Amino acid sequence: MDMEVSIISDLMINEQIRDKEVRLVGEDGEQLGVVPAKEALRLAHEANLDLVKVAPQAKPPVCKIIDYGKYRYEMARKDKEARKKQKVIDIKEIRFSPNIDVNDLNTKMNHARKFLSSGNRVKVSVRFRGREMAHTATGRVILEQFAEKLSDIAVIDKPAKLEGRSMVMFLSEKRS
Repeated sequence: MDMEVSIISDLMINEQIRDKEVRLVGEDGEQLGVVPAKEALRLAHEANLDLVKVAPQAKPPVCKIIDYGKYRYEMARKDKEARKKQKVIDIKEIRFSPNIDVNDLNTKMNHARKFLSSGNRVKVSVRFRGREMAHTATGRVILEQFAEKLSDIAVIDKPAKLEGRSMVMFLSEKRS
């Protein structure tokens, strides 16, 4: 929203427009051609509306006769609608140690299944402590088994990789 607000406030209106000539678009969208800026401003004031520079990079710049307050409201509403339609994907993390029991692993798998089915990505990490660092291969095997058991609904985004004292793998929902 901040970007849209800055774009709206960056638009020059009425007396802020310092160009000699502008391409004018009327309130109902008809082209009025290239006119002096003072003439365009006079036409806008006669209609009790604002002169807004909508395309400053054009040669000559394009100005439109509109109600600026209403225009700002419409732009803010469109931006809000666009944000409403966005889907935010969260990353849920599941952690365990390399010597996890089968039942505990199955419980964690059910949690991952629930997260994946609700549209989230899952970060699965195996945490190594102390001498467990010498046996990172077992952690990789556990992660591969975890991904294999979830292969009906999940795909591996990023394969298992050792990062410090943890081995991390990312899973996401399988697209049908």
